Amino acid sequence: MVHPAASTLKLPLVIAASRLAGSGRLDVEERVRLQPVFTSADGAPYELTRGDDSDDEPWDRLGESASLRWLMERAVVRSSNLATNLLIDRVGLAAVNEVYDLVTAERSRLRRGIQDLRAAALGIINTGTAADLAAVVCGLLDGRLLDAPRAVEIEGLLAASEWNEAIPAGLPPGTYVAHKSGWTDECCHDVGLVRPGDGDPVVLSIFTGTSLPEDAAHTVVAEAAAIVWRARPGPRRVDA
Repeated sequence: MVHPAASTLKLPLVIAASRLAGSGRLDVEERVRLQPVFTSADGAPYELTRGDDSDDEPWDRLGESASLRWLMERAVVRSSNLATNLLIDRVGLAAVNEVYDLVTAERSRLRRGIQDLRAAALGIINTGTAADLAAVVCGLLDGRLLDAPRAVEIEGLLAASEWNEAIPAGLPPGTYVAHKSGWTDECCHDVGLVRPGDGDPVVLSIFTGTSLPEDAAHTVVAEAAAIVWRARPGPRRVDA
C-alpha cells in the first residue's frame, strides 16, 4: 500500500548525498547558509516553520552556514525538516529517486520538499511503501547503493536516531536498531535494520495509515514490531 512518505524520505536522501560524494559530484564538507525559504514545486516561494520541526539546533543557527555532512546528521538523528529541505535543494530530486530506482522501489518517489503546502494542494506528494523502504535498507546492506565504508557511515547515523518510540520500543531493551521513522497526522512509519547479536540482521519496515495521536500511533508501530520479533525464527544453530 502506498502512503505519504513522511520522514522516511530522509533515508534515501542521505544515501543519495553519500552516493554523489562517492562519485565526486558533491563535497559533504561544502557549507550552505541556513535559511527557511524554499521554492515550491509550482515555482513559488514558501517558508518552512519552526513549530513543525523536531530539531531546534538548525533554527538556532539561522543565517549561519553549516556543512552538508552536518545537515545529513541532523536530518536523520533529529529528523530536522530544515536540514532536509536544504539537502534536497543541494542533492536534487532526481538523485533521491535514483536510489529508489536502483532497488526497484517503484512506488516511492520524492517530488517536493517538506511542508510545501502549495504543491500538496496540487496533489504533489512524497510517497513510500513498507516494501520499498525495506528494499532501500537491503540495498544499503548488500552494496547496491553504497560501498562498504559509506554504508557503515549511513548506518551509524540511523543507529544514532534520537526518536525511538516506534520499532525500537517494541524490541527487547538494548537491541541494536538503525532506523528512520516518520509521522504525520495521517500516517506513522518506521524502517530499520536490527542486529540481534544471536543471528542474521533483520530488516523491519512498518508503515501505517492512522490518524491516532502521535504517542498512540507510535505505540501501534511498536506493538507490530514486537509481534514480528516474537514470530521470527530463532538463531541458526552452528554445529562445531
